[in-house]
Amino acid sequence: MVLFTGKGDDGTTKLFDSGRASKDGARHDSAESGKRASKASPIFECLGMLDELNTLVGWCKAGCPDDLVAQERSVRIILHDVQDHLFTLQAEVAGAAKSIPLSSVEAMGVFIGRVESEMPPIKTFLVPGATELSARLDIARAVARRAERRLVTLHESGERRVSEPSRAYANRLSSLLYALTRLVNHRTGVVENPPAYRDV
Repeated sequence: MVLFTGKGDDGTTKLFDSGRASKDGARHDSAESGKRASKASPIFECLGMLDELNTLVGWCKAGCPDDLVAQERSVRIILHDVQDHLFTLQAEVAGAAKSIPLSSVEAMGVFIGRVESEMPPIKTFLVPGATELSARLDIARAVARRAERRLVTLHESGERRVSEPSRAYANRLSSLLYALTRLVNHRTGVVENPPAYRDV
């Protein structure tokens, strides 16, 4: 694989399904056709956001101590699994015949519930930044929400239909990252503070 070809210097690029017919057998003059597509397309905005999220999850993973475990699973391995699913989601957005399985969405929901049961319930927003790792996870959580918005916008635009399980996974992911944020703080023994809502 080469680092660059120069073909995108004019602000265009291709997708997985460029040059292939759509499901109805027709070809369209859009980002999904054989023509090169503008990098300003909503598809590439979504792909870029998912890529950014993937790198942030990797940054969180790199900061995880080896002994940090949640529900008998290494948090580092959990985050690596998230990255694998994000690559699947990116491939789907780019036009590959891939999607996140519903079983992964269901398993994530169960896992989040079990992690939350370890900690006191919350009734307010919490100020981010209690520890370095929890701050990283909070950044990833916020970007996950932004990536989800881009994904939903893309799906609703009709330019790319994204499967329901993949959209559900994107929705659950920010909750997973928030659960891990709180878990890290809880295990460290730090106090999570609500905002003071200062007006002066």
